[in-house]
Amino acid sequence: MLSAEKTVDRIEELRVFVTIADLQGFAPAARRLGISPAQASKLVARLEDRLNAQLFNRTTRDVSLTDSGRILHARARVLVEEYDQLERSAHETAAPRGLLKLSAPVSFGIQQLGSVLSDFAAAYPQVSLEVQFADRMVNLVDEGFDVAVRIGTLSDSSLIARKLATIRFVTVASPQYLAKRGAPREPDEITNHDVILDLNLPDPSVWVFGKGLKPAAVRLNSRLRFSNPYICVAAACAGLGITRVPAFAAAENLRNGRLTTLLRQHEPDPATIYAVYPHARHLASKVRVFVDFLAYRFTGEAEWHRGWR
Repeated sequence: MLSAEKTVDRIEELRVFVTIADLQGFAPAARRLGISPAQASKLVARLEDRLNAQLFNRTTRDVSLTDSGRILHARARVLVEEYDQLERSAHETAAPRGLLKLSAPVSFGIQQLGSVLSDFAAAYPQVSLEVQFADRMVNLVDEGFDVAVRIGTLSDSSLIARKLATIRFVTVASPQYLAKRGAPREPDEITNHDVILDLNLPDPSVWVFGKGLKPAAVRLNSRLRFSNPYICVAAACAGLGITRVPAFAAAENLRNGRLTTLLRQHEPDPATIYAVYPHARHLASKVRVFVDFLAYRFTGEAEWHRGWR
């Protein structure tokens, strides 16, 4: 009979094998699992020796399954998933506890996460929260973060991402400014106006108009450039020009009439808000319940898209 330790070792061999097959490479599989490529290669070699079968065809550029590997892959995946589910069930019997370290963007975090964090803290009194608001892209693993809230395209494939909501980007100005300068009817007419640039956007000087595969880009110059959308909104409300900001920053002023939306028919594709966290063999219950809590609170149409046109 196999000892429990040997059983776990064999599960780990299968986990590495399945991950390499899924990602089609030793290096990306090692990154996802948090081990070195050499360790991944060693575990696969040990599995192949025990089974007396070659599981991968290896070249300098490519890794592919052999016939034996394809047969094993389907069954091994099921076995690994069942084993992980068994361990998750055991861990979930304990109440979430411990320190949860979160990173969130400044403007969205301060404006939209305050009540969510307070309600989570009340619901899970054994979880401590440490929240850092920063617009830089933190390295979750190196800096010890459990979760990050991020807006936009995600490029790091080593992280798990859970969609929370979408954010429209709106082009707005005050009625006073539009009465004096007129409203642009086409995107390129923006160049004839005073604009206020939000430096948090990926390319602040280029505003993209239109959805889908054929957007139009308009390059702009401005004397007013702020690294905070709320300051951009305040400047627009003061009649200093046209700005483009995420809808959550402008929603209240759109509702009360201090701002008006422009070029709605040319509005760009919305961005997505994600909760991201590192891959882990055992996802801590404090992370799981927090991400579920965020997803529940942002279910449905976002509050910042309601009550204005």
